[in-house]
Amino acid sequence: MTLWNGSFPFYPSAKACFPFDTTRAVIVSVFLSTFATFVMILPGIRGRGRLFWFLRVVMGLFVGAVVLTIQFTRDWETGWVTANTSYKSFSRALVNADIGLHIGLAGLNVTLVGNPVNQVNETINYNEHFAWSFDADYDHSYGEGLEKGLPSPILYVAEKFTMQSPCNMHRQYRISGHYASLTLWMAFCTWLISILLFSMPILLYGGYMLLLTAALMLFSLLFFFTARNTPKCPIQFGPASLKTDYGGSFWLTLVTGLLCLLLGLGVIVLNSMQPEKLKLVFNLDEGKGEEEKQWDKSYLPAEPSSSAQDVLMVPLGELCEVTATQL
Repeated sequence: MTLWNGSFPFYPSAKACFPFDTTRAVIVSVFLSTFATFVMILPGIRGRGRLFWFLRVVMGLFVGAVVLTIQFTRDWETGWVTANTSYKSFSRALVNADIGLHIGLAGLNVTLVGNPVNQVNETINYNEHFAWSFDADYDHSYGEGLEKGLPSPILYVAEKFTMQSPCNMHRQYRISGHYASLTLWMAFCTWLISILLFSMPILLYGGYMLLLTAALMLFSLLFFFTARNTPKCPIQFGPASLKTDYGGSFWLTLVTGLLCLLLGLGVIVLNSMQPEKLKLVFNLDEGKGEEEKQWDKSYLPAEPSSSAQDVLMVPLGELCEVTATQL
């Protein structure tokens, strides 16, 4: 880069606020559209089975939406700190800003928001994403940030996760994120199989698939837990330190996994102890009863007609009467 007045140039670029996550918006829109379709069908269901059917739809769509959405969220681990820090390299200007770190399964986001936003004749409101998925090069993204001249706090935090950093956090989070993402995709597949089995209906095996879904979701938390609890390099801004904790996606995955565990165990226990109540929840009693009545009626012998009864009531002597002719 060329030198301007003995310092490196700072390239002004469009300030990036928190981006509108189109992937999450598409997923939520699809599941909400499906839910609206089922709600329109709801008035056509008669009796008390309507409530059970509605609860099954809500639970099934909620689990599917969570398992699919948390793949793309960036708040598995989050942290904020407010500090006075330098804004640009080779500059003595200090700014007061909130610095945030948001770690997901496929990368991290570093945010920088000034207090107030307008300082040193600029609008300080940044959000930069650095990906470490299989098809992304984290160090290349960091190099692009250097070329663009991103603010020093963002580059300082992002540098802690580069492959050349002695902190070794890049390898830990990258491998843990890949395994957690893989188990969540498997959980999404088992969720689809459980929905299919419940609709057939094969209730016992549907409960087993729910248990497997819960186990896979909890395993994904275990993979991320290993990266979270490894030794880390401190991220210091003067006397202030940026510390992170589990974010919303982590706790949402935990709650959903426990919900699947309870639902799967409930189906298995009811199937072994009180199968009639389980069939009532899945609206199988009424239909089965009607089918059994129709089956019994179809195999019952036909009732004798009134004409046949009249014939049987005729005295035997009259039936044996023979008219004889005289020779």
